[in-house]
Amino acid sequence: MRKTTLFALLVLSLPAWGQPLQNASTLNIETIMQGERFVGFLPENPFWAEDGKFIYFSWNPGQDTLRSLYKVSARGGAPQMVSAEEQRGLSSRGVYTRDRSRKVFEKNGDLFLLDIPHNQLLTVTATLEDEHRPLFSGDEQSVVYQRGVNLFAWNCTDGSTVQLTPFQHGSPVTEAPQLAYEEWLEKDQLELFEVLRERKAEEGARQRQRETLEPKLPKTIYLESRSLQDWKISPDLRYVVYQLQTNGTGGSTKVPAYVSESGFVEYSSARPKVGSPQRKLQTFIYDRARDTSYALHLDSLPGMFDKPAFLKAYETDTAPGDSLYHAPRATVVHGPYFSEDGKAVAEVKALDNKDRWIVLVDLADGSVRSLERQHDDAWIGGPGISGWNFAGGKLGWVDDQTLFFQSEETGYSHLYVLNVDTGKKTALTSGAFEIIEADLSQDKQTFFITSNKESPHERHFYRMPVKGGRMERLTMEPGSHQVVLSPDEKSMAVLYSYSNKPWELYVKETAFNSPMRQLTASTTEAFRAYSWRDPEIVYFTARDGVKVPARIYRPENAQAGGPAILFVHGAGYLQNVHRWWSSYYREYMFHNLLADNGYTVLDIDYRASEGYGRDWRTAIYRHMGGKDLEDQIDGADYLVKEWGIDPARIGIYGGSYGGFITLMALFTSPGTFQCGAALRSVTDWAHYNHPYTSNILNTPVEDSIAFRQSSPIYFAEGLQDRLLILHGMVDDNVQFQDVVRLAQRLIELGKDNWEFAVFPVESHGFVEPSSWADEYKRIYRLMEETLK
Repeated sequence: MRKTTLFALLVLSLPAWGQPLQNASTLNIETIMQGERFVGFLPENPFWAEDGKFIYFSWNPGQDTLRSLYKVSARGGAPQMVSAEEQRGLSSRGVYTRDRSRKVFEKNGDLFLLDIPHNQLLTVTATLEDEHRPLFSGDEQSVVYQRGVNLFAWNCTDGSTVQLTPFQHGSPVTEAPQLAYEEWLEKDQLELFEVLRERKAEEGARQRQRETLEPKLPKTIYLESRSLQDWKISPDLRYVVYQLQTNGTGGSTKVPAYVSESGFVEYSSARPKVGSPQRKLQTFIYDRARDTSYALHLDSLPGMFDKPAFLKAYETDTAPGDSLYHAPRATVVHGPYFSEDGKAVAEVKALDNKDRWIVLVDLADGSVRSLERQHDDAWIGGPGISGWNFAGGKLGWVDDQTLFFQSEETGYSHLYVLNVDTGKKTALTSGAFEIIEADLSQDKQTFFITSNKESPHERHFYRMPVKGGRMERLTMEPGSHQVVLSPDEKSMAVLYSYSNKPWELYVKETAFNSPMRQLTASTTEAFRAYSWRDPEIVYFTARDGVKVPARIYRPENAQAGGPAILFVHGAGYLQNVHRWWSSYYREYMFHNLLADNGYTVLDIDYRASEGYGRDWRTAIYRHMGGKDLEDQIDGADYLVKEWGIDPARIGIYGGSYGGFITLMALFTSPGTFQCGAALRSVTDWAHYNHPYTSNILNTPVEDSIAFRQSSPIYFAEGLQDRLLILHGMVDDNVQFQDVVRLAQRLIELGKDNWEFAVFPVESHGFVEPSSWADEYKRIYRLMEETLK
């Protein structure tokens, strides 16, 4: 029976190609799906030379096999490839002294100290072991680093090295206790033989002598079955705050690769599924002066024992719920972060995703005092906060009394300062926009900020006094600006793009009225030969009265009653309605091709998308396929009413989260879309990963309602319109099992209006141009056959 089912599945994956695809555009799918080979390799990852004279960046103007490191003078001129010899002494990362005269960095497992004024590079370590995470001590006389599971301090003056921690893998070796008969025999032997008594006394004397002469060493701290996950050290090197991890017991998933060099099926391990037992973290403080270690005490934090609000949905009159747990919730600690005078603050996140605390840590005893609690019944997240529990948010010191951080307290992520002595909190920014990124200037007198203050569809760079005030805009052109400041902060390296203009590297002074000078020209002649659309940004009104943003691509001389396609971006929390070069650039080019062939394309930033504040971000809590799907259906209605689209000629497609929405649309709103293409789609959220899914749906055991109403596989019986499923077989993110399970469900339901295309060598993000082209030719054929 299984062999018959599999054969049927494979037949469905091979639609007849027959006649060639009709295409009225000068573009063709095979060409645009070449990706960077067609567009050009755009500059990436710029960083400044330490003297500010050159800007380094990744580039490939010659379309070689791999990218290379290039540099260009900040004054302009032709970029040059950087030699291997020069690259050996470079690092885009590192830690500086306060006056930026020295920089310590790790490269290839060894440490280096750069004297910046004299451009002299000193090798700190050259060993077969890896040394990493270097930083300067508070007095900047030592470099602290990690080797193995221990910390060391290298003296910058005399080159001596001191081990700072006594960590050791495993457990202490203990002698088994003597059995009673062994103890009796030993005692009897000593009573009978004088020579044995003398030798025992002599050995005892030698042992006492050795102990007297040996240096006093710290007591070993055994990690047992745990691993050293993170550490921070106080400026005076007295306190080491360290985190130990116990791995989760949830089994990893296996991903088979059927096309391999060996000719055998090869398996790789991938992430566990949501709700599986997760890793546990414990935070301790090692006091080097007292040679003692103790835990960080978090039980006193407000709300530490609170149960999440969603559990009330499972209460009944006969089984009312308790609002408190009997034990504190599991947490992860980021930091602490130290002021120059040694104060320590840390960020604590609850692993159920509902709370974030900023705490002042008493290093002497491990107690904490809550300075700020951020709570969300949905999940904590937003710019500068991070929705990922194991990624810390923005948190730092303005001075020895004042912290800065971000919060969604007003519904948008904004910048705040807080006095740790008085507890007074002050908002430095406010309004219906978000602070995307905020960093202190070197002199701590200015914040440099990236924000969408001008428009949710643009990102600009600003500066603002550290005590607040006017955000001075430093970039002019519409679009997006990714800025890297020069070492003296007087110039900016800018990666800039617009909707139909790919990213290029520019330089300008750190002032609004200074022009940007372009340093790279990366696009190919073939790319430049086409007049790429600047899609109009429109808003339509959803059924609940909310204004929803979208980008629209229109054919020239569009006729009433024409066809339309809705594109659904992936990730959920991602923005694609904007005025910069999209990360979905292949799809952007495909939409131009569609418009050339008479299709109107609508690309919506549906509820859950990035850039529109907390309520937009969390609108899908406990119901993916709710508001986000309604926005797609309302978008289709908008196309009919406002743009004259034929309601019987609308399709939908998207990948990952977009594929999930496509499935939900066809399964739960039949007739709205006459066809849909679902790429690398989640079909059952109980089979996706824990960090992403538990934020939005909690876990399947605790919140089965949320998972059932959010998973397409439970609604497959609603399929009436044409469906094309496309998936990579070595996808270690949304795994191939997801769509195989859905295929079996559709077979059992007797559905015959669907097709299944598999890509044997592709993971979640396709790599091979041939796979991209095959995928999009199938999508285009589906549209042509169904909507034309």
